[in-house]
Amino acid sequence: MGNFQLTDSFKNFKVPPGLIGPLLITAVVVAAHLSFGILDGWKKFAVALGVAVITESVLHKIVTGKWRNLSSAYISGNSAGILVRSPMIWPFALCAAISIASKYVFRFRDTHIWNPTNFGIVVMLIIASDSMAVLSIQWGSNMWAMLVIWLVGFLVISKVKLFHICAVYMVSFFAFAWVRSVYSGGLFLAEVAPITGPMYQLFVLFMITDPKTTVSTKNGRMIVAFLIALVEMFFRLGEAVYAPFYALFIVGPIALIIDKLWQERQANVAVNSET
Repeated sequence: MGNFQLTDSFKNFKVPPGLIGPLLITAVVVAAHLSFGILDGWKKFAVALGVAVITESVLHKIVTGKWRNLSSAYISGNSAGILVRSPMIWPFALCAAISIASKYVFRFRDTHIWNPTNFGIVVMLIIASDSMAVLSIQWGSNMWAMLVIWLVGFLVISKVKLFHICAVYMVSFFAFAWVRSVYSGGLFLAEVAPITGPMYQLFVLFMITDPKTTVSTKNGRMIVAFLIALVEMFFRLGEAVYAPFYALFIVGPIALIIDKLWQERQANVAVNSET
Protein backbone atom coordinates (compact mmCIF):
# COMPACT_ATOMS: atom_id res chain seq x y z
CA MET A 1 0.00 0.00 0.00
CA GLY A 2 2.85 2.38 0.83
CA ASN A 3 4.51 1.75 -2.54
CA PHE A 4 1.21 2.31 -4.31
CA GLN A 5 0.66 5.61 -2.55
CA LEU A 6 4.19 6.73 -3.37
CA THR A 7 3.81 5.81 -7.04
CA ASP A 8 0.39 7.43 -7.22
CA SER A 9 1.74 10.61 -5.64
CA PHE A 10 4.64 10.67 -8.10
CA LYS A 11 2.26 10.38 -11.03
CA ASN A 12 0.21 13.26 -9.70
CA PHE A 13 3.26 15.43 -9.09
CA LYS A 14 3.39 18.44 -11.38
CA VAL A 15 5.96 21.17 -11.68
CA PRO A 16 4.34 24.63 -11.55
CA PRO A 17 4.55 26.24 -15.02
CA GLY A 18 6.53 29.18 -13.66
CA LEU A 19 9.29 26.86 -12.44
CA ILE A 20 9.72 24.85 -15.65
CA GLY A 21 12.03 27.39 -17.31
CA PRO A 22 14.24 28.01 -14.24
CA LEU A 23 14.57 24.30 -13.50
CA LEU A 24 15.43 23.48 -17.11
CA ILE A 25 18.07 26.17 -17.48
CA THR A 26 19.57 25.21 -14.12
CA ALA A 27 19.88 21.64 -15.42
CA VAL A 28 21.53 22.95 -18.59
CA VAL A 29 24.03 25.04 -16.61
CA VAL A 30 24.99 22.26 -14.20
CA ALA A 31 25.21 19.48 -16.79
CA ALA A 32 27.01 21.58 -19.38
CA HIS A 33 29.56 23.02 -16.97
CA LEU A 34 30.33 19.74 -15.23
CA SER A 35 30.75 17.93 -18.54
CA PHE A 36 32.44 20.62 -20.60
CA GLY A 37 33.20 23.61 -18.38
CA ILE A 38 31.23 26.11 -20.47
CA LEU A 39 31.09 28.88 -17.87
CA ASP A 40 33.63 31.69 -18.06
CA GLY A 41 33.92 31.61 -14.29
CA TRP A 42 31.37 31.32 -11.50
CA LYS A 43 32.02 34.90 -10.36
CA LYS A 44 31.12 36.32 -13.78
CA PHE A 45 28.10 34.04 -13.97
CA ALA A 46 26.92 35.18 -10.54
CA VAL A 47 27.32 38.85 -11.56
CA ALA A 48 25.13 38.34 -14.65
CA LEU A 49 22.49 36.50 -12.63
CA GLY A 50 22.54 39.04 -9.79
CA VAL A 51 22.32 42.08 -12.08
CA ALA A 52 19.43 40.53 -14.00
CA VAL A 53 17.44 39.84 -10.84
CA ILE A 54 18.15 43.27 -9.32
CA THR A 55 17.35 45.13 -12.55
CA GLU A 56 14.08 43.25 -12.95
CA SER A 57 13.08 43.91 -9.34
CA VAL A 58 13.88 47.64 -9.46
CA LEU A 59 12.41 48.41 -12.88
CA HIS A 60 9.21 46.47 -12.30
CA LYS A 61 8.73 48.17 -8.94
CA ILE A 62 9.29 51.61 -10.50
CA VAL A 63 6.96 50.96 -13.46
CA THR A 64 4.13 49.08 -11.75
CA GLY A 65 4.62 49.77 -8.06
CA LYS A 66 4.61 46.01 -7.42
CA TRP A 67 7.17 43.25 -6.95
CA ARG A 68 7.12 40.56 -9.59
CA ASN A 69 8.00 36.91 -10.04
CA LEU A 70 11.68 36.72 -10.96
CA SER A 71 11.69 33.48 -12.98
CA SER A 72 12.10 35.40 -16.26
CA ALA A 73 15.02 37.40 -14.84
CA TYR A 74 16.57 34.17 -13.56
CA ILE A 75 16.46 32.66 -17.06
CA SER A 76 17.86 35.82 -18.66
CA GLY A 77 20.64 36.09 -16.07
CA ASN A 78 21.60 32.45 -16.54
CA SER A 79 21.60 32.83 -20.32
CA ALA A 80 23.77 35.96 -20.21
CA GLY A 81 26.13 34.29 -17.74
CA ILE A 82 26.55 31.31 -20.07
CA LEU A 83 26.71 33.09 -23.41
CA VAL A 84 28.94 36.08 -22.72
CA ARG A 85 32.67 35.57 -23.07
CA SER A 86 35.04 38.28 -21.80
CA PRO A 87 38.13 38.62 -19.61
CA MET A 88 36.30 41.44 -17.82
CA ILE A 89 33.25 41.36 -15.58
CA TRP A 90 31.38 44.44 -16.80
CA PRO A 91 30.17 42.89 -20.11
CA PHE A 92 28.32 40.23 -18.11
CA ALA A 93 26.64 42.86 -15.95
CA LEU A 94 25.84 45.18 -18.86
CA CYS A 95 24.41 42.40 -21.03
CA ALA A 96 22.13 41.26 -18.20
CA ALA A 97 21.00 44.84 -17.47
CA ILE A 98 20.29 45.61 -21.14
CA SER A 99 18.40 42.35 -21.53
CA ILE A 100 16.04 43.11 -18.66
CA ALA A 101 15.70 46.82 -19.43
CA SER A 102 14.61 46.06 -23.00
CA LYS A 103 11.37 44.59 -21.61
CA TYR A 104 10.40 47.94 -20.17
CA VAL A 105 11.65 50.18 -22.98
CA PHE A 106 10.85 48.49 -26.28
CA ARG A 107 7.18 47.65 -26.10
CA PHE A 108 4.24 47.38 -28.49
CA ARG A 109 0.64 47.16 -27.34
CA ASP A 110 1.77 46.82 -23.74
CA THR A 111 4.15 43.91 -24.31
CA HIS A 112 7.88 43.64 -24.97
CA ILE A 113 8.72 42.52 -28.49
CA TRP A 114 12.25 41.13 -28.21
CA ASN A 115 13.40 38.10 -26.32
CA PRO A 116 15.37 39.84 -23.54
CA THR A 117 18.59 37.83 -23.75
CA ASN A 118 18.59 37.87 -27.54
CA PHE A 119 18.26 41.65 -27.46
CA GLY A 120 21.03 42.02 -24.88
CA ILE A 121 23.44 39.77 -26.76
CA VAL A 122 22.91 41.49 -30.13
CA VAL A 123 23.25 44.98 -28.63
CA MET A 124 26.45 43.96 -26.86
CA LEU A 125 27.85 42.55 -30.11
CA ILE A 126 27.14 45.92 -31.71
CA ILE A 127 28.46 48.23 -29.01
CA ALA A 128 31.15 46.13 -27.31
CA SER A 129 32.38 43.53 -29.79
CA ASP A 130 35.96 44.46 -28.93
CA SER A 131 35.37 43.55 -25.28
CA MET A 132 33.21 40.44 -25.49
CA ALA A 133 32.26 37.48 -27.62
CA VAL A 134 29.54 34.85 -27.43
CA LEU A 135 29.92 31.19 -26.50
CA SER A 136 29.84 29.15 -29.70
CA ILE A 137 31.92 26.06 -28.95
CA GLN A 138 30.80 22.58 -29.94
CA TRP A 139 30.54 19.57 -27.68
CA GLY A 140 33.22 17.41 -29.26
CA SER A 141 33.67 14.18 -27.30
CA ASN A 142 31.08 15.24 -24.72
CA MET A 143 28.21 14.48 -27.09
CA TRP A 144 26.41 12.48 -24.39
CA ALA A 145 25.83 15.60 -22.33
CA MET A 146 24.39 17.43 -25.33
CA LEU A 147 22.04 14.53 -26.09
CA VAL A 148 20.81 14.31 -22.50
CA ILE A 149 20.11 18.04 -22.31
CA TRP A 150 18.33 18.06 -25.67
CA LEU A 151 16.20 15.09 -24.58
CA VAL A 152 15.23 16.61 -21.24
CA GLY A 153 14.69 20.00 -22.83
CA PHE A 154 12.41 18.67 -25.53
CA LEU A 155 10.39 16.67 -23.00
CA VAL A 156 9.85 19.81 -20.91
CA ILE A 157 9.06 21.96 -23.95
CA SER A 158 6.53 19.39 -25.13
CA LYS A 159 4.79 19.60 -21.74
CA VAL A 160 4.14 23.31 -22.27
CA LYS A 161 2.99 22.60 -25.85
CA LEU A 162 5.81 24.46 -27.59
CA PHE A 163 7.69 21.52 -29.07
CA HIS A 164 6.39 22.35 -32.56
CA ILE A 165 8.54 25.51 -32.56
CA CYS A 166 11.71 23.52 -31.81
CA ALA A 167 10.80 20.80 -34.30
CA VAL A 168 10.16 23.18 -37.21
CA TYR A 169 13.32 25.15 -36.48
CA MET A 170 15.48 22.02 -36.23
CA VAL A 171 14.13 20.51 -39.45
CA SER A 172 14.54 23.85 -41.21
CA PHE A 173 18.08 24.25 -39.88
CA PHE A 174 19.12 20.86 -41.26
CA ALA A 175 17.43 21.57 -44.60
CA PHE A 176 19.13 24.95 -44.95
CA ALA A 177 22.44 23.42 -43.83
CA TRP A 178 22.18 21.14 -46.85
CA VAL A 179 21.37 24.15 -49.06
CA ARG A 180 24.43 25.97 -47.71
CA SER A 181 26.65 22.96 -48.31
CA VAL A 182 25.47 22.70 -51.92
CA TYR A 183 25.85 26.44 -52.52
CA SER A 184 29.30 26.73 -50.95
CA GLY A 185 30.60 23.32 -51.93
CA GLY A 186 31.35 22.56 -48.29
CA LEU A 187 30.64 19.50 -46.19
CA PHE A 188 27.09 19.00 -44.91
CA LEU A 189 28.38 17.86 -41.51
CA ALA A 190 30.40 21.04 -41.18
CA GLU A 191 27.27 23.10 -41.80
CA VAL A 192 25.32 21.08 -39.22
CA ALA A 193 28.07 21.10 -36.58
CA PRO A 194 27.15 24.43 -34.89
CA ILE A 195 23.86 23.01 -33.63
CA THR A 196 25.79 20.61 -31.38
CA GLY A 197 26.95 23.51 -29.21
CA PRO A 198 25.46 24.86 -25.97
CA MET A 199 24.73 28.19 -27.67
CA TYR A 200 22.07 26.47 -29.76
CA GLN A 201 20.60 24.72 -26.73
CA LEU A 202 19.85 28.08 -25.16
CA PHE A 203 18.66 29.49 -28.48
CA VAL A 204 16.26 26.65 -29.28
CA LEU A 205 15.00 25.83 -25.80
CA PHE A 206 14.65 29.35 -24.39
CA MET A 207 14.85 32.11 -26.98
CA ILE A 208 12.61 31.02 -29.85
CA THR A 209 10.15 29.37 -27.43
CA ASP A 210 9.82 32.37 -25.10
CA PRO A 211 6.03 32.53 -24.53
CA LYS A 212 6.05 36.32 -24.09
CA THR A 213 7.65 36.96 -27.49
CA THR A 214 6.04 34.29 -29.67
CA VAL A 215 2.97 34.81 -31.83
CA SER A 216 -0.48 33.69 -30.73
CA THR A 217 -1.22 30.76 -33.07
CA LYS A 218 0.45 27.40 -33.54
CA ASN A 219 0.67 27.78 -37.31
CA GLY A 220 2.06 31.28 -36.86
CA ARG A 221 4.75 30.04 -34.48
CA MET A 222 5.81 27.35 -36.95
CA ILE A 223 6.02 29.88 -39.77
CA VAL A 224 8.13 32.19 -37.61
CA ALA A 225 10.47 29.31 -36.67
CA PHE A 226 10.93 28.55 -40.38
CA LEU A 227 11.59 32.20 -41.18
CA ILE A 228 14.18 32.48 -38.41
CA ALA A 229 16.04 29.50 -39.87
CA LEU A 230 15.73 31.01 -43.37
CA VAL A 231 17.12 34.40 -42.35
CA GLU A 232 19.84 32.65 -40.36
CA MET A 233 20.90 30.83 -43.52
CA PHE A 234 21.58 34.13 -45.29
CA PHE A 235 23.57 35.41 -42.32
CA ARG A 236 25.60 32.20 -42.34
CA LEU A 237 26.23 32.54 -46.07
CA GLY A 238 27.63 35.96 -45.17
CA GLU A 239 29.86 34.22 -42.60
CA ALA A 240 28.13 35.78 -39.59
CA VAL A 241 29.22 33.69 -36.61
CA TYR A 242 26.23 34.65 -34.48
CA ALA A 243 23.67 34.19 -37.26
CA PRO A 244 20.81 32.74 -35.14
CA PHE A 245 20.84 35.71 -32.76
CA TYR A 246 20.70 38.20 -35.62
CA ALA A 247 17.92 36.24 -37.33
CA LEU A 248 15.72 36.16 -34.23
CA PHE A 249 16.50 39.82 -33.53
CA ILE A 250 15.03 40.74 -36.93
CA VAL A 251 12.22 38.21 -37.42
CA GLY A 252 10.89 37.98 -33.84
CA PRO A 253 9.65 41.55 -33.24
CA ILE A 254 8.31 41.97 -36.78
CA ALA A 255 6.29 38.77 -36.43
CA LEU A 256 5.01 39.78 -33.00
CA ILE A 257 3.90 43.24 -34.17
CA ILE A 258 2.11 41.76 -37.19
CA ASP A 259 0.43 39.21 -34.92
CA LYS A 260 -0.76 41.91 -32.50
CA LEU A 261 -2.16 44.03 -35.34
CA TRP A 262 -3.88 40.99 -36.85
CA GLN A 263 -5.49 40.12 -33.52
CA GLU A 264 -6.78 43.69 -33.20
CA ARG A 265 -8.17 43.60 -36.74
CA GLN A 266 -9.93 40.32 -36.08
CA ALA A 267 -11.38 41.68 -32.85
CA ASN A 268 -12.64 44.81 -34.64
CA VAL A 269 -14.22 42.70 -37.39
CA ALA A 270 -15.97 40.57 -34.77
CA VAL A 271 -17.28 43.67 -32.96
CA ASN A 272 -18.50 45.25 -36.19
CA SER A 273 -20.25 42.08 -37.25
CA GLU A 274 -22.22 42.04 -34.01
CA THR A 275 -23.38 45.65 -34.33
